[in-house]
Amino acid sequence: MATNITWHGNVTHEERVQITQKKGATIWLTGLSASGKSTVACALETYLLKLGFPAYRLDGDNVRFGLNKDLGFSEKDRNENIRRISEVAKLFADGCIIALTSFISPYKKDRDAARKLHQDAELPFVEVFVDVPIEVAEKRDPKGLYKKARQGIIKNFTGIDDPYESPEHPEIHLHTDKQSVEECVETILDYLKNRKIIG
Repeated sequence: MATNITWHGNVTHEERVQITQKKGATIWLTGLSASGKSTVACALETYLLKLGFPAYRLDGDNVRFGLNKDLGFSEKDRNENIRRISEVAKLFADGCIIALTSFISPYKKDRDAARKLHQDAELPFVEVFVDVPIEVAEKRDPKGLYKKARQGIIKNFTGIDDPYESPEHPEIHLHTDKQSVEECVETILDYLKNRKIIG
């Protein structure tokens, strides 16, 4: 635990919003591997940027090349992975950037902690459940991970030998086996417009 530290800041969030004329938020996409989280997040990020809204995608694989390269996939490491991402996403949101996080984030308590972190800072947190039957996810399996998990090559794989705790009350519930990527993006954009996060 760090001691003898003091938070330093000279520009408040309200002042940032006034200066930039933009609002930050965290769009938290959660779901099984191969559910379509990253695909939807990539499309949404591109769309927001084209509309002139600062957006940045934090992807489950990408952050393990740097920020979280010291973490494995045990429950403890998954908890720490999500804790770090929650803090980074909150900083982006505070900086009037829309953070798009695409992480399996299988445990409800970790997602609840991410939400509370944002709520305490009075920053928007939008949980998006990217839902798909596991049979469909396994059929997609673009990285071959389900196959390796079934063979016992990969341990602690969500949906196979580790649980996925589905969100009970997400702000947005997508079904990527029934909706196109464009329809998913439009659903999220409509929510952001209705909440006046984007104009």
